[in-house]
Amino acid sequence: MPPLPPDGQEAIPFKNETVMDPTLLIKLGRWQWWFLVAINIFFLIVGQAGAVLLGRFYYDQGGNSTWMATLVQTAAFPVLVIPLYFLPSQKEDQSTSSTSPSLLVLALIYFVLGLVIAGDNMLYSTGLLYLSASTYSIISSTQLAFNAVFSYFINSQKFSALIFNSVIILSLSVALIGVNDDSDGPAGVSAQKHIIGFICTLAASGIYSLLLSLMQLTFQKVLKKETFSVVLQMQIFTALVATCASLVGLFASGEWKTLHGEMESFGKGRVLYVMTLVWTAVSWQVCSVGVVGLIFVVSSLFSNVISTLSLAVTPLAAVIVFHDKMNGVKVIAMLMAIWGSASYIYQNYLDDAKARRAVADVSESHIA
Repeated sequence: MPPLPPDGQEAIPFKNETVMDPTLLIKLGRWQWWFLVAINIFFLIVGQAGAVLLGRFYYDQGGNSTWMATLVQTAAFPVLVIPLYFLPSQKEDQSTSSTSPSLLVLALIYFVLGLVIAGDNMLYSTGLLYLSASTYSIISSTQLAFNAVFSYFINSQKFSALIFNSVIILSLSVALIGVNDDSDGPAGVSAQKHIIGFICTLAASGIYSLLLSLMQLTFQKVLKKETFSVVLQMQIFTALVATCASLVGLFASGEWKTLHGEMESFGKGRVLYVMTLVWTAVSWQVCSVGVVGLIFVVSSLFSNVISTLSLAVTPLAAVIVFHDKMNGVKVIAMLMAIWGSASYIYQNYLDDAKARRAVADVSESHIA
């Protein structure tokens, strides 16, 4: 939240900047803030790339349970308790603690967000089951367009030329990768199921973007705290709700009855079947830390841009892991992704400098 103005003066209008919380910038210092941003970017890219590759490996080797694919996206949330336990406790500001939401409000927020996450994960799992990787990537890139709209109306997100350039370049980068992938859709998928996969992926992209903006709004208007432990708590409790919802879906659908046969017939054996699910779950949680961390430190749009960048660089990981071919089009798409990401990061650098100058000017005026 922007700092309260002393002596009845108006607050500095930071809310239209791409930086989410200027007070965090002031408290951490420039290089500490950028280091935190870099760490969260690393978590998001590595986690998402690893999870997507393992998810594709699961389907390729004979896995076909969409509810299991949905469950592993949140099931490893207890891992997040470890960093939460070791985080140093911080004293809360008295004005902030006095306006903290009630336990009932927090429980309602976590419950609703958790259900939305579970539904969104299921839509993504269904889309990936029925669509080729190329079509899936193209449709998933629309989350930037959705997020641009949601961030503008919900988070008062400012759109500069650099941000617009970043969104366009990153979207084209992912589209290039999708167009270049000339593989057909999964075998045995009918036209009707293809349409279902298209609708599910498109809906999931829109819901995911809305979710990011709602999380940012929650940090700004409800939680009103500036500790990373708050970020982890939100991730843990929403993931708990999403995991419970996924388990209900797994048993209610009857898919749990097929899991033993699925493990026995898995292409790489039972051990790798279990390990694939376990490390997919861990990878998704690493990704989630990066996503929520970037929402907290920067903004939902920036988090979405980096998420799209991860979709663009995933083919490089596929080259290393699966020895896929890396042709010229994919190289160009990756360079475009780096260009678009750098453009957005530079805009955040400019906003950082502007926010610090504004705070310095206010401080100097009070001293004078």
